[in-house]
Amino acid sequence: MKTTTLPTEYANSLIFELEKAFWDERGKGARFRMTKVGLAYYEDKIRPRLTSAEIEEIVPVVADVLQTEGIAADVSHSREERLLKISVKGCLHLPVEERMVAKGVEPFTCVPANLIALAIEEKLDLPVELAEIKVDQGRCQLLLVVFEKRPTLA
Repeated sequence: MKTTTLPTEYANSLIFELEKAFWDERGKGARFRMTKVGLAYYEDKIRPRLTSAEIEEIVPVVADVLQTEGIAADVSHSREERLLKISVKGCLHLPVEERMVAKGVEPFTCVPANLIALAIEEKLDLPVELAEIKVDQGRCQLLLVVFEKRPTLA
């Protein structure tokens, strides 16, 4: 069987059309339906590499996978208490976000952000929300909010 490499432009065009249709249907509510996009990739590529339950060690593992796999050229982060600021440069999905902005739609999903959130949620049992995506000069500036531990019923 012949192996075919899917052109990135084609894949991103389909992703854009799916995201835009979902946005047209759900508006800002679409954001809360997209948080698990990338879960299978996370389980396969990232989960096996996670050994720490510290955010400062989790984010570089995810960043390394994204860079090694050619999904992003550079991923950096900073943290201010509950706010986790992620900068993603050279993401292969950047054209999708740029097309969303050009159509007047605030970007509402990001696979690299989802992968980081999934890792934090699983390793630390802390809820994470992607609060903002800003596209600026070939970079996505992401703001994730890491909430306190979920309350449990005793």
